[in-house]
Amino acid sequence: MAKDGEKGEWKEFIWNPRTREFLGRTASSWGLIILFYIVFYIFLAGLFALTMYVMLQTLDDHKPTWQDRLSTPGMVIRPKADETFEIVYNIHDTESWDMYAQALDKFLGPYNNSAQAQKNDECVPDKHFLQEDSGDVKNNPKRSCQFNRTFLEECSGINDRYYGYHEGKPCIIIKLNRVIGMLPGKDGQAPFVTCGAKREDSEKIGELMYFPPNGTFNLMYYPYYGKKAQVNYSQPLVAVKFLNVTTNQDVNIECKINANNIPLGNERDKFAGRVSFKLRINTNTN
Repeated sequence: MAKDGEKGEWKEFIWNPRTREFLGRTASSWGLIILFYIVFYIFLAGLFALTMYVMLQTLDDHKPTWQDRLSTPGMVIRPKADETFEIVYNIHDTESWDMYAQALDKFLGPYNNSAQAQKNDECVPDKHFLQEDSGDVKNNPKRSCQFNRTFLEECSGINDRYYGYHEGKPCIIIKLNRVIGMLPGKDGQAPFVTCGAKREDSEKIGELMYFPPNGTFNLMYYPYYGKKAQVNYSQPLVAVKFLNVTTNQDVNIECKINANNIPLGNERDKFAGRVSFKLRINTNTN
């Protein structure tokens, strides 16, 4: 009997025919609750949409509204075989260095003179190429200056498709990371790259050649206005050719940017503005 009573109570709780209540509430009570939550969630959705709308009005499609201005841009090298920044090969083993030559060929493809002539301008060198907006009128898309592959001369891969790797005189390519609005160099002094061996390898690095001359990043390639505003921008490059590096030994090398308004390193990244890598050229035939 007790079980029958409990069963009856549960049935009455779910649906009470006397009071016409479902789960303890009348139809009007359920209607008011549903109406409240509908209004409440519509309000929340509207508030979220309004917040997003107001925030989006502060954004510029072509330039970040807020930007963590790096005082020192990062540097990268090519070819880059892996994350260890090591260039190791044997002169007599074509497969060991051909991948480096192919990587440089692929990387320099967009810098072919014909490709640059089609999409970029010949600019006045040795001064910043400023393209400011006129108030609310955006000067977009912005033009970009040509950086022709031939500027890299002996490291262009045009006259020597192996980039010197086959004869133990390899080339590496260096570029600065893009920073919107950065104006490296002041008073007409262009930033330039220098490379040297770490202290323990100072006698092993030998003679270096830089292309363009003196390893400079010409001022005409700055400032950079962003990927959307400057769609055809070609980053300037510096090539370094190692003429007589000591063979069959590890040579630890560091390249850095030099400019009168770019400090080397900072509190957050002591390697900012420089890149380190290991170069080893083997000559053994077995």
